[in-house]
Amino acid sequence: MNIFISSLNFKANKEDLQALFAQFGEVASARVIINRTTHRSKGYGFVEMPNDQEAQAAIEALNGSDHMGRTINVAMANDRPATES
Repeated sequence: MNIFISSLNFKANKEDLQALFAQFGEVASARVIINRTTHRSKGYGFVEMPNDQEAQAAIEALNGSDHMGRTINVAMANDRPATES
């Protein structure tokens, strides 16, 4: 399951997200989205967890919680729309 995290502290990195979600189960990947121009965090990211039950438990436990001094929003990520060729 792909999980969307917003309102991240701008100093948070992928290792921080990995550690935060690892307490709920296996984390396949973690990414903080970076602005290409400024090379700074945009304040949101994604975590991929292969086990849907663990991912759902992480979403329920972490949504609205404090992480690095900010209240984060955690939800299942929307699928990207297919691009037309």
